[in-house]
Amino acid sequence: MAGKHVIVLGAGLLAGLCAGAGVSSGTADIPLAPGVDLARYTGKWYEIARLPHRFEKNLSHVTATYSLRDDGKILVLNEGRKKNGKHTSIEGKARVPDPARPGLLKVSFFLFFYSDYRIILLDDDYRWAVVTGKSRDYLWILSRSPTMEPSLYDRLAAFVREKGFDTGLLQQVPQD
Repeated sequence: MAGKHVIVLGAGLLAGLCAGAGVSSGTADIPLAPGVDLARYTGKWYEIARLPHRFEKNLSHVTATYSLRDDGKILVLNEGRKKNGKHTSIEGKARVPDPARPGLLKVSFFLFFYSDYRIILLDDDYRWAVVTGKSRDYLWILSRSPTMEPSLYDRLAAFVREKGFDTGLLQQVPQD
């Protein structure tokens, strides 16, 4: 049951998605990762790379942790470190609008304003994921560990480039 699972997102992801749609094309044409098991998707994720946004500007050491709320929604805790070294975090919530499509979540950090969280590529062993929002202005490469092999990163970057994302803008996120 999707409502009983924990989901981890990159820090600031939900805030940015809720801030409004981007100007680039939408992502509805990009298929969701098939067979997403939200129970396996739970846990801590590290943000390896992202497209730049004001809400994550100068953030490093970005992670997200999710936990089940009593109401069946998912508690989302996004964390990171500011340029001055200060820890920052934001708490939000997520829900699965259609249990037949568990790769599509709706997330919110502000009241009842929800935005898409689309898992478009996922490792069979749930070691890494590629996530986008409703537009190609939003993209995150996530990992269960704070580092990623360069060859895997290059393969994921090629995948998103083929899907129409501007990979020249991808920012790798320090996790040291």
